[in-house]
Amino acid sequence: MIKKILLTVIIGLTGFLLVSCSKEKMKPVEDSLVPYIDDEWVAVWADEFNGTELDMNKWTYEIDGNGGGNNELQYYTNKNTLVNNGTLKIIAKKENISGRQYSSSRIVTKYKGDFKYGRIVASAKMPSGKGTWPAIWMMPTNSKYGVWPNSGEIDIMEYVGYDPNVFHTSIHTKKYNHMLGTQQTYKKNVANAETEFHTFEIIWEPGKIESFVNGEKYGTFKYTSAYNQEVESKDAFPFDQEFFLIMNLAIGGSWGGAQGVDDNIFPATFEIDYIRVYQKDYNYYDSEKPSDIKNLRQSTRLQNSIFWNEATDDMGVSYYNIYVDGILHTTSELSQVVLKDLDKGLEYSIEVEAVDFVGNKSSKSEPLKFTFK
Repeated sequence: MIKKILLTVIIGLTGFLLVSCSKEKMKPVEDSLVPYIDDEWVAVWADEFNGTELDMNKWTYEIDGNGGGNNELQYYTNKNTLVNNGTLKIIAKKENISGRQYSSSRIVTKYKGDFKYGRIVASAKMPSGKGTWPAIWMMPTNSKYGVWPNSGEIDIMEYVGYDPNVFHTSIHTKKYNHMLGTQQTYKKNVANAETEFHTFEIIWEPGKIESFVNGEKYGTFKYTSAYNQEVESKDAFPFDQEFFLIMNLAIGGSWGGAQGVDDNIFPATFEIDYIRVYQKDYNYYDSEKPSDIKNLRQSTRLQNSIFWNEATDDMGVSYYNIYVDGILHTTSELSQVVLKDLDKGLEYSIEVEAVDFVGNKSSKSEPLKFTFK
């Protein structure tokens, strides 16, 4: 009997070791000087700007003289950058070009670096003077939910020269945007913004974006279904699709030029030391299944909408399966769904389960009786 028990234990341990050994750590890209953060975050893209010119395998210049959508005054060219001494300089100049009085550059990673979730870290030093408006931000690659602001915008860092030593971070969505006066924004005072490099960071996961400056968190944007019952989740938090990076130095505009432009500041330089993108090594570190779904209920503010308490997981919940009468009907990346393609007036049984990034599933929720309208 003892031999049988020992044999069972040995077989169990062997199986565990084989499964453990079969897991390989995600390998970082060679470009990043910092390949890991806290072990579980692995560099998947980076530019350290250690060369002598902009890496066109990673970036594209946006040539544009239409004011950037914000009544800006510059003309964006492919000639207003300089890479040397380990940094990128985006340089705004006072010069007439194609009907504009100023020139600058805007660079993007679209179709060369597109990301869904991750940890983005950049180090930069701000330009000085009224009229400057540097930014590090993100826009959706394919605009799944429609034109701005419906598909979202993530502002990792914005800075306006007339308000020195103040950094801003924001999101823009259909429900929350500055055109409606409902944008969600945080700001942080930091000394020596224009004479020293500072680090800017977001941690972007399903339903949540956290913003940091110099390692200190100063903003959290979080989707909570109970507080957004009147709209579909995509209208409040459409950040479940790929986004690309943007870095630019605007001149003037609705915000940057609110106090005019000082022509004595040019040339003005926005200097970036590095920008890195990390993603979680889900396969290696995920060891738990998501928590069970709680408090499944029907919204009284949006027709045919069901919502529930967000599930938790050691490495995050990827999405939710929604079952109608025991059959998988649809999925949702956030804790709300508007049911469609059912028969009006009929009653259905709704169940939900959470799925993490390696496929582990929670138990199905208690069923909710629901009449489709």
